[in-house]
Amino acid sequence: MNTTALLCENGGERLDVFLASHIPELSRSAAQKLIESGQVTLSGVAVRKNHRTVSGAQYVVLQDDPEDILALPQDIALDIVFEDDDVIVVNKPRGMVVHPAPGHPDGTLVNALLFHCGDSLSGIGGVKRPGIVHRIDKDTSGLILAAKNDKAHLSLAGQLSDRTLTRVYDAVVRGGLKDDSGTISAPIGRHRIDRKKMAVTDIQSRPAVTHYEVIARYPGYTHVQCRLETGRTHQIRVHLAHIGHPVLGDMVYGMKKPELGQSSQCLHARRLEFVHPSTGARVALCCDLPDYFMGVISKLEKIS
Repeated sequence: MNTTALLCENGGERLDVFLASHIPELSRSAAQKLIESGQVTLSGVAVRKNHRTVSGAQYVVLQDDPEDILALPQDIALDIVFEDDDVIVVNKPRGMVVHPAPGHPDGTLVNALLFHCGDSLSGIGGVKRPGIVHRIDKDTSGLILAAKNDKAHLSLAGQLSDRTLTRVYDAVVRGGLKDDSGTISAPIGRHRIDRKKMAVTDIQSRPAVTHYEVIARYPGYTHVQCRLETGRTHQIRVHLAHIGHPVLGDMVYGMKKPELGQSSQCLHARRLEFVHPSTGARVALCCDLPDYFMGVISKLEKIS
């Protein structure tokens, strides 16, 4: 069974809607079946069909794991930025999938973590996502955090929920932003037609807030830093596209053709800060911009 622990930020929502919005592969009807079969619990007790979410509560969801995407250890090199007995932070390269999924059964970050850490990973994410606290897209590079035990996982998940875990991304976007800094506050939910995409919508959506700051301006493009206040699926990409400045190379939410040689989003998770689950000390980590990103900057500087 795959066990997923979900912390609820705001109560009062239908439980099936809450589950479907937090587990990408789960539809509302599938969520309802899990609830009816007793596979969703709160404090160890199965919740009832008409349950409304409770703010601050942690729901545990049990799902059957497809056999073809069982995560197995693989000897894949990792760029480890920080590691101790509780957590590991990796600088993920662009193109690496975080966990096994249909079409990507292996070669993922989870496969690499299982080889590197052995049995020392939190079991909260289940056999498919052991230790994974948060995710970044396949074609987004940068820092990602994993927990080595359940205590650390719950602590870090709580920081995600109360927004004390800081995540800052660098991006190159199309066009020139009017202001040097600002905040995008717009709810995000599933796209009404293409269920693989997210969109700014008031239908079955959740609050989403992104803060941005301009780093440099170039003809037709802008280098920005974005700080996530919330962590919705594809949040930065959706928000920037929503204000008319999609991420360079984003073939889903931006232009449908490559730009400046980029056929995937120019987006890098550069900074990560969290409270250490054991020591209570604030841990602040940063990584350099990768070669592909610096290549884009070099091209833009030449046309300035």
